[in-house]
Amino acid sequence: MPEIKAPVYSADGSAKGDVRLDPEIFGIEPNMAVLHQVITAQLAAKRAGSASTKTRAEVRGGGAKPWRQKGLGRARHGSIRSPLWVGGGVAHGPKPRDYSQRTPKKMKRLALRSALSARASESAVLVIESFDWAEPKTKQAKSLLEAIGAGTKTLVVLNRTDGVAAKSFRNLTGVTLVDPGHITAYDVLAADRVVFTSHNVGSVGSAQGGYAVSESDFVKEKATSAAAEDEGGDT
Repeated sequence: MPEIKAPVYSADGSAKGDVRLDPEIFGIEPNMAVLHQVITAQLAAKRAGSASTKTRAEVRGGGAKPWRQKGLGRARHGSIRSPLWVGGGVAHGPKPRDYSQRTPKKMKRLALRSALSARASESAVLVIESFDWAEPKTKQAKSLLEAIGAGTKTLVVLNRTDGVAAKSFRNLTGVTLVDPGHITAYDVLAADRVVFTSHNVGSVGSAQGGYAVSESDFVKEKATSAAAEDEGGDT
Protein backbone atom coordinates (compact mmCIF):
# COMPACT_ATOMS: atom_id res chain seq x y z
CA MET A 1 0.00 0.00 0.00
CA PRO A 2 1.53 3.35 -1.03
CA GLU A 3 2.49 5.82 1.67
CA ILE A 4 -0.05 8.61 2.09
CA LYS A 5 1.18 11.96 3.36
CA ALA A 6 -0.39 15.33 4.09
CA PRO A 7 1.29 18.71 4.49
CA VAL A 8 1.58 20.13 8.00
CA TYR A 9 1.27 23.85 8.76
CA SER A 10 1.60 26.00 11.85
CA ALA A 11 -1.22 28.18 13.11
CA ASP A 12 0.15 31.13 11.11
CA GLY A 13 0.21 29.16 7.84
CA SER A 14 3.93 28.42 7.56
CA ALA A 15 4.88 24.95 6.27
CA LYS A 16 6.20 22.45 8.80
CA GLY A 17 6.79 19.41 6.59
CA ASP A 18 4.61 16.36 6.06
CA VAL A 19 2.82 13.82 8.22
CA ARG A 20 2.12 10.20 7.36
CA LEU A 21 -1.58 9.34 7.23
CA ASP A 22 -3.06 6.03 8.30
CA PRO A 23 -3.39 3.95 5.09
CA GLU A 24 -6.35 2.06 6.56
CA ILE A 25 -8.31 5.31 6.67
CA PHE A 26 -6.79 7.55 3.99
CA GLY A 27 -5.39 4.98 1.57
CA ILE A 28 -8.15 2.51 0.69
CA GLU A 29 -9.86 2.09 -2.67
CA PRO A 30 -13.08 4.13 -2.42
CA ASN A 31 -16.20 1.98 -2.48
CA MET A 32 -18.49 4.02 -4.72
CA ALA A 33 -21.55 1.83 -4.18
CA VAL A 34 -21.39 2.20 -0.40
CA LEU A 35 -20.66 5.93 -0.71
CA HIS A 36 -23.73 6.39 -2.87
CA GLN A 37 -26.00 4.45 -0.53
CA VAL A 38 -24.80 6.16 2.64
CA ILE A 39 -24.94 9.69 1.21
CA THR A 40 -28.39 9.02 -0.26
CA ALA A 41 -29.55 7.90 3.18
CA GLN A 42 -28.05 10.98 4.80
CA LEU A 43 -29.73 13.37 2.38
CA ALA A 44 -33.00 11.49 2.75
CA ALA A 45 -32.83 11.82 6.54
CA LYS A 46 -32.46 15.58 6.19
CA ARG A 47 -35.85 15.86 4.48
CA ALA A 48 -38.51 17.30 6.75
CA GLY A 49 -41.24 15.13 5.26
CA SER A 50 -43.83 17.71 6.33
CA ALA A 51 -45.47 18.32 2.91
CA SER A 52 -49.19 17.65 3.12
CA THR A 53 -52.27 18.03 0.92
CA LYS A 54 -55.96 17.44 1.63
CA THR A 55 -57.90 14.62 0.05
CA ARG A 56 -61.50 15.00 -1.08
CA ALA A 57 -62.59 13.70 2.32
CA GLU A 58 -60.67 16.46 4.14
CA VAL A 59 -61.64 19.47 2.00
CA ARG A 60 -64.48 21.51 3.46
CA GLY A 61 -67.85 21.51 1.72
CA GLY A 62 -69.16 19.42 -1.15
CA GLY A 63 -71.75 17.52 0.82
CA ALA A 64 -74.59 18.04 -1.65
CA LYS A 65 -74.65 16.78 -5.19
CA PRO A 66 -74.08 19.86 -7.42
CA TRP A 67 -76.95 18.95 -9.80
CA ARG A 68 -79.19 16.04 -10.50
CA GLN A 69 -77.81 12.96 -12.18
CA LYS A 70 -79.75 13.11 -15.48
CA GLY A 71 -81.66 15.47 -17.65
CA LEU A 72 -79.43 18.55 -17.82
CA GLY A 73 -77.02 17.43 -20.53
CA ARG A 74 -74.03 17.98 -18.30
CA ALA A 75 -71.50 15.47 -17.00
CA ARG A 76 -72.55 13.73 -13.82
CA HIS A 77 -70.86 14.82 -10.60
CA GLY A 78 -71.35 13.78 -7.01
CA SER A 79 -69.31 16.45 -5.22
CA ILE A 80 -67.65 19.76 -5.96
CA ARG A 81 -64.71 18.57 -3.83
CA SER A 82 -63.73 15.91 -6.34
CA PRO A 83 -60.13 16.18 -7.61
CA LEU A 84 -61.62 17.16 -10.99
CA TRP A 85 -62.90 20.45 -9.57
CA VAL A 86 -60.99 23.61 -8.79
CA GLY A 87 -60.69 23.78 -5.00
CA GLY A 88 -61.29 20.08 -4.69
CA GLY A 89 -59.14 17.50 -2.96
CA VAL A 90 -55.78 16.30 -4.29
CA ALA A 91 -55.51 12.78 -5.64
CA HIS A 92 -52.43 10.88 -4.40
CA GLY A 93 -50.88 14.05 -2.97
CA PRO A 94 -48.03 14.11 -0.41
CA LYS A 95 -48.66 13.34 3.24
CA PRO A 96 -46.30 13.73 6.21
CA ARG A 97 -43.83 10.84 6.20
CA ASP A 98 -40.42 9.79 7.46
CA TYR A 99 -37.79 9.58 4.73
CA SER A 100 -34.95 8.31 6.90
CA GLN A 101 -33.29 5.01 6.11
CA ARG A 102 -31.52 2.57 8.36
CA THR A 103 -27.82 2.34 7.52
CA PRO A 104 -25.45 -0.07 9.32
CA LYS A 105 -22.56 1.59 11.14
CA LYS A 106 -20.06 -0.54 9.24
CA MET A 107 -21.31 1.01 6.01
CA LYS A 108 -21.04 4.50 7.50
CA ARG A 109 -17.43 3.86 8.52
CA LEU A 110 -16.55 2.40 5.11
CA ALA A 111 -18.17 5.35 3.37
CA LEU A 112 -16.25 7.79 5.58
CA ARG A 113 -12.95 6.02 4.93
CA SER A 114 -13.72 5.98 1.21
CA ALA A 115 -14.43 9.72 1.21
CA LEU A 116 -11.28 10.51 3.20
CA SER A 117 -9.20 8.32 0.90
CA ALA A 118 -10.63 10.10 -2.15
CA ARG A 119 -9.74 13.50 -0.70
CA ALA A 120 -6.26 12.31 0.35
CA SER A 121 -5.57 11.05 -3.17
CA GLU A 122 -6.38 14.55 -4.44
CA SER A 123 -3.99 16.17 -1.91
CA ALA A 124 -7.00 17.86 -0.33
CA VAL A 125 -6.20 16.79 3.25
CA LEU A 126 -4.30 19.42 5.26
CA VAL A 127 -3.02 19.26 8.85
CA ILE A 128 -2.50 22.12 11.30
CA GLU A 129 0.14 21.44 13.94
CA SER A 130 -1.87 23.12 16.71
CA PHE A 131 -3.98 26.22 17.28
CA ASP A 132 -2.04 28.35 19.74
CA TRP A 133 -4.16 31.46 19.27
CA ALA A 134 -4.59 33.50 22.44
CA GLU A 135 -8.02 34.84 21.51
CA PRO A 136 -10.62 34.18 18.80
CA LYS A 137 -10.26 36.32 15.70
CA THR A 138 -11.97 35.66 12.38
CA LYS A 139 -9.24 37.58 10.57
CA GLN A 140 -6.49 35.19 11.66
CA ALA A 141 -8.59 32.16 10.69
CA LYS A 142 -9.18 33.64 7.24
CA SER A 143 -5.47 34.41 6.83
CA LEU A 144 -4.58 30.83 7.78
CA LEU A 145 -6.93 29.33 5.18
CA GLU A 146 -5.56 31.64 2.51
CA ALA A 147 -1.97 30.77 3.44
CA ILE A 148 -2.54 27.01 3.19
CA GLY A 149 -4.57 27.24 -0.01
CA ALA A 150 -7.94 26.29 1.49
CA GLY A 151 -10.50 28.55 -0.13
CA THR A 152 -14.27 28.18 -0.06
CA LYS A 153 -15.95 24.94 0.97
CA THR A 154 -13.52 23.94 3.68
CA LEU A 155 -14.22 21.35 6.36
CA VAL A 156 -12.35 22.04 9.61
CA VAL A 157 -12.20 19.15 12.08
CA LEU A 158 -11.76 20.43 15.64
CA ASN A 159 -11.79 18.88 19.08
CA ARG A 160 -14.02 20.30 21.77
CA THR A 161 -10.94 21.73 23.45
CA ASP A 162 -10.25 23.94 20.41
CA GLY A 163 -12.78 26.54 21.50
CA VAL A 164 -10.72 29.55 20.43
CA ALA A 165 -10.23 28.12 16.94
CA ALA A 166 -13.91 27.20 16.63
CA LYS A 167 -14.96 30.78 17.44
CA SER A 168 -12.44 32.07 14.91
CA PHE A 169 -13.71 29.87 12.06
CA ARG A 170 -17.44 29.80 12.72
CA ASN A 171 -18.30 33.09 10.97
CA LEU A 172 -16.39 32.36 7.77
CA THR A 173 -18.53 31.72 4.69
CA GLY A 174 -18.05 28.26 3.24
CA VAL A 175 -16.32 26.86 6.35
CA THR A 176 -17.95 23.92 8.15
CA LEU A 177 -16.86 22.88 11.63
CA VAL A 178 -17.22 19.31 12.83
CA ASP A 179 -16.14 17.17 15.76
CA PRO A 180 -13.85 14.19 14.90
CA GLY A 181 -16.48 11.74 16.14
CA HIS A 182 -19.29 13.31 14.11
CA ILE A 183 -17.67 13.69 10.69
CA THR A 184 -19.62 12.07 7.85
CA ALA A 185 -18.88 11.05 4.28
CA TYR A 186 -21.12 13.81 2.96
CA ASP A 187 -19.22 16.43 4.99
CA VAL A 188 -15.95 15.29 3.43
CA LEU A 189 -17.19 15.12 -0.16
CA ALA A 190 -19.03 18.45 0.08
CA ALA A 191 -15.76 20.23 0.95
CA ASP A 192 -12.89 21.05 -1.39
CA ARG A 193 -10.36 20.87 1.47
CA VAL A 194 -10.40 18.97 4.76
CA VAL A 195 -8.34 20.52 7.56
CA PHE A 196 -7.34 18.43 10.59
CA THR A 197 -5.14 19.12 13.57
CA SER A 198 -2.21 16.88 14.41
CA HIS A 199 -4.15 15.73 17.49
CA ASN A 200 -7.27 14.44 15.72
CA VAL A 201 -6.09 13.32 12.28
CA GLY A 202 -5.36 9.83 13.61
CA SER A 203 -8.66 9.37 15.43
CA VAL A 204 -11.04 9.90 12.52
CA GLY A 205 -12.68 6.96 10.78
CA SER A 206 -11.43 4.17 13.06
CA ALA A 207 -13.81 1.63 14.55
CA GLN A 208 -12.30 2.33 17.97
CA GLY A 209 -13.09 6.00 17.55
CA GLY A 210 -16.74 5.34 18.36
CA TYR A 211 -18.43 6.76 15.27
CA ALA A 212 -21.21 8.96 16.60
CA VAL A 213 -24.18 10.15 14.60
CA SER A 214 -24.23 13.88 14.04
CA GLU A 215 -27.28 16.12 13.88
CA SER A 216 -26.87 16.47 10.11
CA ASP A 217 -26.65 12.74 9.58
CA PHE A 218 -29.29 10.05 10.07
CA VAL A 219 -31.74 12.18 11.98
CA LYS A 220 -34.01 9.32 13.03
CA GLU A 221 -31.24 7.43 14.82
CA LYS A 222 -30.06 10.65 16.48
CA ALA A 223 -33.55 11.32 17.83
CA THR A 224 -33.83 7.76 19.10
CA SER A 225 -30.54 7.97 21.01
CA ALA A 226 -31.51 11.36 22.47
CA ALA A 227 -34.79 9.91 23.69
CA ALA A 228 -32.96 7.04 25.33
CA GLU A 229 -30.64 9.49 27.13
CA ASP A 230 -33.62 11.48 28.37
CA GLU A 231 -35.26 8.36 29.73
CA GLY A 232 -32.03 7.44 31.52
CA GLY A 233 -31.76 10.93 32.97
CA ASP A 234 -35.33 10.85 34.30
CA THR A 235 -34.65 7.69 36.22
